[in-house]
Amino acid sequence: MECGITEGVFPGGVLLVAGKGEILFIGAYGYADLFSRRKMTPETIFDLASLTKPLATALAVLHLHQGGKLNVEQPVADLLPIFQGREKNRITLWHLLVHESGLPAYRPYYLGLAGVHPLKRKEHLRLLLADERLEYPIGSRVLYSDLGFMLLEWVAEAVAGRPLDVYLKKHVYGEIYRSDENGLFFPELRFQGCNKPFAATEFCTWRNRLMIGKVHDENAYVAGGISGHAGLFGSAGDVWRLLSHLIGGFHGKIQKPLFRHEIMEMAFRPSPVGGRAMGFDTPSPERASCGQHFSKRTVGHLGFTGTSFWIDLERDVTVILLTNRVHPFRGNEKIRTFRPMIHDAVMEVFG
Repeated sequence: MECGITEGVFPGGVLLVAGKGEILFIGAYGYADLFSRRKMTPETIFDLASLTKPLATALAVLHLHQGGKLNVEQPVADLLPIFQGREKNRITLWHLLVHESGLPAYRPYYLGLAGVHPLKRKEHLRLLLADERLEYPIGSRVLYSDLGFMLLEWVAEAVAGRPLDVYLKKHVYGEIYRSDENGLFFPELRFQGCNKPFAATEFCTWRNRLMIGKVHDENAYVAGGISGHAGLFGSAGDVWRLLSHLIGGFHGKIQKPLFRHEIMEMAFRPSPVGGRAMGFDTPSPERASCGQHFSKRTVGHLGFTGTSFWIDLERDVTVILLTNRVHPFRGNEKIRTFRPMIHDAVMEVFG
């Protein structure tokens, strides 16, 4: 980690290693903010970026599935009538969760939505999602898609009858974190006066400001800070508390898990087409970001801001790496080569 700072991979970061339900190591390195010279600590809160997909949106959908409110095999058109009669009417929630929906990977919606009244932006965004054309036949291959998880957020909110963050706080996070802890959370753009120790991300030229405690992703930002693909914040410890509960339930080590074993078994099972699990990634066959030593029974995810977690379900080892690699600018991509090296080093010691 110190070499990563010296070599300019990131200004700072927190590394957490856990095994068999216990934290084995946690360390903080470098700076949370280069401009103020504020140092990184284990309690630093990060913009988790796409970790929102497995740790928020997918869990909301799985919780609704477990409660019988929806079924992951259902077509989206059954739950959102606007999709009936369109080419997307055969897309199921499962297709969205494993990134096999045919939807594009990304669209810069924020450029057009910035001029829309803030209270109308999400409505306009969802109309754009409904009108998107598919880029390949549904279920034929995998294409990692932010749009798919924006759509999953829409589904979850329609079924639950409340915003994604509200549903998660009451039914998922509220069951895992103690009442005196915030745990993982979405800081809405309307939220002001927060003194939490956020890690800075990019100095954004579009917003003309240094992003601290506001979501880095532009599409999530323009939608109010809460989205299905990005917007979640938390510390390494917050991420670990949630993951440890999921892992414990998967291994049958928790008496009353939030998710039944069969639900987590389903969630962690790779798709035969693209190899992704439901909201979770799996190691790529070559040059995996989790390195060489994780078993084939591994799930995890990466976040654009420099965040990641990987869980070796076979060995019961978890590595959480949170950095601010986009600080002060996103062009630094040295973390691509750093990630496998740090995971190899960790597994050679703890694995």
